[in-house]
Amino acid sequence: MSEKMLIDIDAILASKAGKKARYVPSFLVSYLKKIVHQEELNGFLENEQDRFGVEFIEDFFRFFDNSFEVDGMENLPSEGLCTFVSNHPLGALDGMGLGMILGKHYDEKIKYLVNDLLMNIPQLKSLFIPINKTGRQAKNLPRQVDEAFRSDNHILMFPAGICSRRQNGVIRDLEWKKTFITKSIQTQRDIVPIHFEGRNSDFFYNLANVNKMLGIKFNIAMLYLADEMFKNRGKNFKVTIGKPISWQTFDNSKRPGEWAQYVQDVVYSLNGQK
Repeated sequence: MSEKMLIDIDAILASKAGKKARYVPSFLVSYLKKIVHQEELNGFLENEQDRFGVEFIEDFFRFFDNSFEVDGMENLPSEGLCTFVSNHPLGALDGMGLGMILGKHYDEKIKYLVNDLLMNIPQLKSLFIPINKTGRQAKNLPRQVDEAFRSDNHILMFPAGICSRRQNGVIRDLEWKKTFITKSIQTQRDIVPIHFEGRNSDFFYNLANVNKMLGIKFNIAMLYLADEMFKNRGKNFKVTIGKPISWQTFDNSKRPGEWAQYVQDVVYSLNGQK
């Protein structure tokens, strides 16, 4: 990010790759700027430097002409701190959409656990807790997660860690990680399941599958999430909020990973899926 809070692919590459960034071919850098829509997003951000948190997200969705149909607002608890968990079909619009819905309801007392790349959007820093899963900062991950759950904020998580994939013709999250179960038990937070209806393009799913088939460790599909965001411009999304599940539900009758799968199934049942 520059001092003007603009998206700067050159600066991001330098911060992530260090001295190796100079070996990235210029044509590839230009292509990256195109698929992340650097120029278009910078045009929006230039007008949003004084807007932060939920207000910024509301302007963002006006810019993208997206709307939301929310079912189950009455299920949002009025007391206590909760862990909100959702499927992750889109990778960007779903996260920001839920941040807006929950942030407005809870007066911005909501925090995401997000990949630290998203911290390149300063207007959203008030809602984000950066999680760096790679590099030197990875060793701090357990402490960061623990501090988040012990804060006085509600927590929003996408337990799959990455957006949904298409397998055997079905678009669904991959395995949910158990962290939200174990930490919710430790901090006595009820879990609120949320289903977000949406999908990315066939190109995205095909690319993700090729990435996996070739055994490439780097998530190439992630580079196209901004482009997918633009492809979903103008759409209405349905969000279904389920009833809270008491943290005491998650006893020793199942392992934490099995409870995570149970909650994932609950989330998809909200949309009539098994």
